[in-house]
Amino acid sequence: MSQQKPLTGLRVVEHATGVAGAWAGRLLAAMGAEVVMAEPPSLCPLRHEAPLLEDGRSALFEYLAADKRSVICDLEIPAGRDSLSALLEDAQILIDDTPVALRARQGLDPEGIAARHPHLVHLSVLPFGATGPKAGWTGTEINLVHAGGEGFLLPNGLSADLFPDRPPLKIAGHFAEMQGGVAAALAGLSALWSGIGQFVDASVQDANVAVGAFALQRYGDGSVEHRHTRSFRYGGVIECRDGYVELLTLEERQWQALVRLMGHPGWAMDEALDDPATRSARGDEINRAIRAWAHGHDVEELVTRAQELGVPMARYNAPEQIVTGRQETARGLFQTLPGMDGVVVQTAPFRFADAPLELRRAAPEAGQDQALLDLEDSRKPRRVTA
Repeated sequence: MSQQKPLTGLRVVEHATGVAGAWAGRLLAAMGAEVVMAEPPSLCPLRHEAPLLEDGRSALFEYLAADKRSVICDLEIPAGRDSLSALLEDAQILIDDTPVALRARQGLDPEGIAARHPHLVHLSVLPFGATGPKAGWTGTEINLVHAGGEGFLLPNGLSADLFPDRPPLKIAGHFAEMQGGVAAALAGLSALWSGIGQFVDASVQDANVAVGAFALQRYGDGSVEHRHTRSFRYGGVIECRDGYVELLTLEERQWQALVRLMGHPGWAMDEALDDPATRSARGDEINRAIRAWAHGHDVEELVTRAQELGVPMARYNAPEQIVTGRQETARGLFQTLPGMDGVVVQTAPFRFADAPLELRRAAPEAGQDQALLDLEDSRKPRRVTA
């Protein structure tokens, strides 16, 4: 029996060319909404976005468009705009990442949408928002991860230790744009639950600034974080005999549990280390001792014992370990993408019942659901001429 999902019965129309808007739609589809991609005749450019599979399909698009539908709407002509308008009559949310300067021409300006569809949540998802001095700016992933501040702080942790001379980097994949998509999806749902149609302005940059809020808070004491100093004073990524673990002790009980895990070594019995401020000041010294101790242990041994004692420690996964981990397997976090043997993906970053969510359909072929437009057009009143 399929799960009853919270957005079952709702329709979302997605007019998006970028990852942020498409990810917002993907999250809403995972929650049960019927998400209809309205693609131009040239098709969504994400269909051609790297990385490409052996048959030429975009792996990124196949993931972002799973469980969605596709119609072709040419918004440069009146008939296409009329078709989209008819589709929106039965929709609750419109996701739109059309550049501000093009919206009026394509019938997507907020004022026009509000006049024709007052019930609709018009969710705008743009790199720098739809209002303000940067509303007309474009931005790719590398622009946005740096505009939000996170790129400046990377690489850090183990990567900074191993490669201290590397310049600032971006996170692998589309971290910044997906953060924007998460914020947009939540903003759209908040507007939907308010019960009235409205325009929602989501900025990918704003979403990423929020991710780095801790760095912003540091400005208050005159500190500017840097990738070489952005770390807790002790802990982090620790090398073991057969791999790595990540350790983070923020609370006193966690520090005491770590001391027990290490077997109450003499250096940790120094009464001065009972003071958290002293531990922070002596973080480098503590880390040297932790690293020397960890070198004599295997990852699974340490993680099992640490979790029994309440030490926040976990295996630092290699990519192939992510999809085969015990917790990930037990929770059913990953599934083979429908129609794509051997391609394993996370179904969704949330769940609503004991059973994991399932992907139901592969990404649609272009215009696969064109009949939806024919159905909506048939509902429109016909003009009678003498």
